[in-house]
Amino acid sequence: MKNVFFAVMALAVSFTEPRAADSPAIVPMPQHIAYATGEGAVLSAGSRIAVPGGAKALRSVAELFVRDICREHGLRLKVSGISESGIVLGIDPALRAEAYSLDIGQGRVAVTGGSPSGLFYGLQSLRQLISQYGMRLPAVHVEDEPCFAYRGAMLDCCRHFFTVDEIKTFIDILALHKLNRFHWHLTDDQGWRIEIRHYPELTKVGSRRAETVLGRNTNIYDGIPSGGYYTQRQIRDVVAYAAERFITVIPEIEMPGHASAALAAYPWLGCAGEGYMVRTRWGVFPEVYCAGKDSTFEFMENVLAEVCELFPSEYIHIGGDECPKQSWTSCPACQQRIRNERLEHENELQSYFVHRIEKWLNARGRNLIGWDEILEGGISKTATIMSWRGADSGVAAAKAGNQVIMTPNTHCYLDYFQTQEPERLEPLGIGGYVPVRKVYSFDPYDRLSSAEQSCIQGVQGNIWTEYIASFAHAQHMALPRLAALAEVGWACDRRDFGDFTRRMTVFRKLYDKCGYRYASYFFDGTGE
Repeated sequence: MKNVFFAVMALAVSFTEPRAADSPAIVPMPQHIAYATGEGAVLSAGSRIAVPGGAKALRSVAELFVRDICREHGLRLKVSGISESGIVLGIDPALRAEAYSLDIGQGRVAVTGGSPSGLFYGLQSLRQLISQYGMRLPAVHVEDEPCFAYRGAMLDCCRHFFTVDEIKTFIDILALHKLNRFHWHLTDDQGWRIEIRHYPELTKVGSRRAETVLGRNTNIYDGIPSGGYYTQRQIRDVVAYAAERFITVIPEIEMPGHASAALAAYPWLGCAGEGYMVRTRWGVFPEVYCAGKDSTFEFMENVLAEVCELFPSEYIHIGGDECPKQSWTSCPACQQRIRNERLEHENELQSYFVHRIEKWLNARGRNLIGWDEILEGGISKTATIMSWRGADSGVAAAKAGNQVIMTPNTHCYLDYFQTQEPERLEPLGIGGYVPVRKVYSFDPYDRLSSAEQSCIQGVQGNIWTEYIASFAHAQHMALPRLAALAEVGWACDRRDFGDFTRRMTVFRKLYDKCGYRYASYFFDGTGE
């Protein structure tokens, strides 16, 4: 789409810094915000949203905003052409793509973005101000843009399956927080969740487990079959839904470990060739893809070919974490591969696996992301590292010149407990302690020079679902910690936890209006 520029006349008002106690409560914190000395704007059923030139992308953004405001406040605004009052939208190519300005004064609202995505974020801020003040908005001037290009969250749909409608709600939650990446974990030991037409047994067999263990890997099971997967039609629908909200969906197809569900469907993919099952317990299992057979790579390439057709993302996540190598040590094919490729050990065999897949992806215009274990045995300079076992691996990768997404379990694992008394206050969880304050305190640039900091693409929060069986529970774990992480990603250079706490007391009202099932610990004093 050609850039559309709508010249908005400067408001003839002066600006003052807002008073902390009653200033607009926008999350993440804007780059600059000030009160205007003059009248604000009042929205009503007669108010219009002006889309200059009828630009299709801008109209889509406006219509999403209209639906949100109607659902949350019962007010249906009208989208039209140029208007002197109401809400006026525009594009200013002088701004960066995700940047925006928001001006409220003299009876109208002007929202200008560097691109449709920037405009979308400006309207998210306006949405928050309407939640705070109602339809009588104060005169305010906002200038804003994010610190990091990559601001994401991951949802594990393998340990427990979530419906398409629930996935869309999760995407809505990301959009509200100005996050722009949805990392969709689609394959693991406990379930294969993506339809691959070339290999129908992946979903016929691999998406179903006989039952699920109760508690923390007790010897008691629920006896209830569990399954579910996303058809390719559903995946295209989700990807399009996310794209309308300027969120890129990054699929994760685990390899060479966490492969039990795929091996149960096609036993020839493993070193033993038999005896596999979709796992009913949690943990790391010794059954992995055979790295010695060319048929394994043919399978992976056929799978990834369909994945690439479904997901336009620049990145494809291949996992690479927690890959036991016992089966490789006794597999004739794997040992022959080590000799043929002049590798020193099984760690290098995993690197060979990753390199081979990366070369295939690069040839098709895609880039590879892997968890930090892919550093073991050596990686290419073009692989992107997602650092989860603390920040050390991310620091090492950035110093080596690799691109890095910081998602350390010390700060970014949103399936960890939120209080210091989880047995008394919280549902059963995997362990750990990551309260809101800890998330907020994360410094993605710690121990990096200015040059090395350029390798940090951004941050991501992860929600693993071994102990999260319902979407209500997933929301409880994500919120409000996702807001803290969003501020790390968007406003890393201007954070203030005291002011964040103040703003969140207002922002939670929008959670309420949306019906989100957030945790109360941060608000009621039982958690930081």
